[in-house]
Amino acid sequence: MKRSAFLLWLLAGSVWAQTLTQGERDYAMSQLHATRKMLLDAITGLSPAQWNFKPPTEAWSIGQYVEHVILTEDYVRRHVEALLKKPPASGRQPALGNDTLYSRAADPDQPPAISDPSLEPKGSLASPEQAAQAFRERRDRTIAYIASTTDPLRAHADPDGPEALDAYQWFIRLAGHTERCVARINRIKAAPGFPAR
Repeated sequence: MKRSAFLLWLLAGSVWAQTLTQGERDYAMSQLHATRKMLLDAITGLSPAQWNFKPPTEAWSIGQYVEHVILTEDYVRRHVEALLKKPPASGRQPALGNDTLYSRAADPDQPPAISDPSLEPKGSLASPEQAAQAFRERRDRTIAYIASTTDPLRAHADPDGPEALDAYQWFIRLAGHTERCVARINRIKAAPGFPAR
């Protein structure tokens, strides 16, 4: 009797550990909602000249940064799906706490955390309105996923390393990355020569 009760307790603990807590869910959704608003506010009402303006101090224009954010949203979804297909990492602790991860990802002066040619903007979004629609669709899908998923996001992770993340933390990095790009967009808006209209 004692052995079967212990096994049941172990199984229940394992299932609980793999499902997001309400606190984890709320934290991710709060960051994803907040940075969704930040980006949409930052690009509302921009003219074509403002959308395409690139000062010498920045790698990309506002339009290119927004396209990069959209490409990153797709990249993170693909990466998380791939992690969930791998065996769970038992007993693994995240290399970074969520707040540290978010603040690093949001810092516009930090080097990029991901270097992948698929994240390079290609000029596929002609206007802020088109970009806003594409971003909203993706971010709303991400938020809906976090709100309802029972996938064991904390149990599936990158290989160990100083920046290794679990599948849940990829969504925290995604939100922080959006804030980083908004900060760079705001730098462009404040740059000398930014078009008045």
